[in-house]
Amino acid sequence: MYEEILPELIVENDTKLVLLVLDGLGGTTDDRGITELEAAHTPNMDALAKVGSCGLHRAVGYGITPGSGPAHLGLFGYNPLKYQIGRGILEAFGVGMDVGPGDLAMRGNFATMENGIITDRRAGRIPTELCEKLVEKLKDKITKIEDISVDIKAGRDYRFAVVLRGNGLSALLSDADPQMTGKPPVKAMPLSPIAEKTARIVNKFIDMATEILKDEHPANTVLLRGYAKLADIMTSTQKYGMRAVGIAVYPMYRGLARIVGMDCPDLPGESIEDEINMAKKLWNDYDFFFIHIKKTDSYGEDGNFDAKVKVIEEVDEKLPQILSLNPDVIAITGDHSTPSVLKSHSWHPVPLLIKGRYTFADDAQKFSERECAKGIIGHIPAEAIILLMMADAGRLKKFGA
Repeated sequence: MYEEILPELIVENDTKLVLLVLDGLGGTTDDRGITELEAAHTPNMDALAKVGSCGLHRAVGYGITPGSGPAHLGLFGYNPLKYQIGRGILEAFGVGMDVGPGDLAMRGNFATMENGIITDRRAGRIPTELCEKLVEKLKDKITKIEDISVDIKAGRDYRFAVVLRGNGLSALLSDADPQMTGKPPVKAMPLSPIAEKTARIVNKFIDMATEILKDEHPANTVLLRGYAKLADIMTSTQKYGMRAVGIAVYPMYRGLARIVGMDCPDLPGESIEDEINMAKKLWNDYDFFFIHIKKTDSYGEDGNFDAKVKVIEEVDEKLPQILSLNPDVIAITGDHSTPSVLKSHSWHPVPLLIKGRYTFADDAQKFSERECAKGIIGHIPAEAIILLMMADAGRLKKFGA
């Protein structure tokens, strides 16, 4: 947003900005007429709402349900329609793989096949430890196919990433994934003549992996999808003049942060407390802190209203630890809505709260969808959030005479 004038407006200073993202935070009313955020006991967020500015945002546009990739790019201030980043790149960056120009990244699932039919696309959600063991088994046997080198790295649970390196690779392939159980595996098909070689390489990889895994159970085959090449994108440091760090547990969100140039330290654990402690540890080293909370989205997708409420309440309980660091500006929001009544991402607007040195204390008395609709920020695109944060931190000067 405003890329043509932004460089001349940037002011560098020593302010600290925190973007706290509760994934899938937004909701819609259930049969009782309330959302998860409205049901949650959130005294700390509510106190901030009373002295801060509130509003609603949309990641992509009216009626458009966003994936996590475009939703987060919007939060980072990048136009999600202009910068469309494939899932394979996100997965590879998320597990710390290098992807260079011309390389092809893809996302893999371990899966279960019985009598030529895919019976479980996630191999019973095998634990990460088993995933790592199986990936090492594949890496021992699959290092090169034709003239293309193959790199594989485990992700979380049943997921892994593959990066192909060599000449003539293309992302114009169909998914080698039937997308549902009870179907036979499908081959990657070229969507253009330039992808015929890549389709052949991908299908050979799957055949080799299936042979290597034939005696394993439940993970005895693999599915591949999300083929992608590296996008040409300006880093957040170049774009905003801020040293930025992404603090997230799940590889995809670490990948998103790395793609826009954020550092992503390894965490000692997976709790909200671990993430906050990392922010404390790094407080003097960075200007912008992206802190990502995943489970709000997970429970929304499970249709578990009460569990989503509990995660929101846990974040609220720990919020004073972040506030004790005295950030100059803090924004609390979600990347998109994941109502438990839908069990999926949705198009509903996302509540937004910003508290800084000069924010307008509006009429919102609680941090919720309904109260945020009363706020002075109004209804904005997600791309505008980081600009509002920077303005409140004195990092944007006047435009024009």
